[in-house]
Amino acid sequence: MSSVSASAPRIGFDRFLALDWVSAAMRVRAGIGTREDLVQQLNEAGLTVAARKKTVTLLNRLWLEPRPELGAFCDRGVAAWKAGTGVPPGAMAWGMTVAVYPFFAKVAELVGRLTAIQGDCRATEVHRRMEELFGQREGTRRMTNMALQTQAAWGAIERIDRGQRIVRRDPVRLSDDRVMAWLIEGALRYAGRAVPASSVGSLGVLYPFVLERPLAMVMAQAEGLELRYHGPGEQLVDVRERHVL
Repeated sequence: MSSVSASAPRIGFDRFLALDWVSAAMRVRAGIGTREDLVQQLNEAGLTVAARKKTVTLLNRLWLEPRPELGAFCDRGVAAWKAGTGVPPGAMAWGMTVAVYPFFAKVAELVGRLTAIQGDCRATEVHRRMEELFGQREGTRRMTNMALQTQAAWGAIERIDRGQRIVRRDPVRLSDDRVMAWLIEGALRYAGRAVPASSVGSLGVLYPFVLERPLAMVMAQAEGLELRYHGPGEQLVDVRERHVL
């Protein structure tokens, strides 16, 4: 399993999150929305008091009160979104969620790998592999379902045959350099290590997106990324702060 920060929750992602809620939390962070707007959306969704409280906890960890080591990453995302034109809200939600919640990211990585060839997979395969990593208990199955339900609601997959089959939907094509660099950084924060620069475009965890710009240039110019050589002709990319602290 990928290494993560000692302060990161091992599972944490235990509820469905609507894209509108995540986007509303991001707008609060960006200073163009209010917490009252967010609370109103949750109220209108008909959540119970307990469910609303738990949902707010997840949203706080994403955009409103991220872990200290993710504060600068969060702000870079907001800056990229505000500077861009027509940036898909799903891209912003995805980048932050894979960085904050390794459980969600692992589900995404598995879906990306299992659907890479034929475009679909059995849900049982995802559940089996998550149980191998996190244990065969009801909580693992339920939270895997929450992650899959969320990814479906965000437009990444479709669940058919009563949820037994997962079909990858058409990917979102991205051409904004700052947003692409930020998404890559989110994936690397989940991975917890450097990866070959040549493999970034095919990372399973980023399966809902096609990064259209030349990635070597995007990564070389990114504030949060660092490129370095590892042996003859092999270039790695990693989160810059891991090498400056």
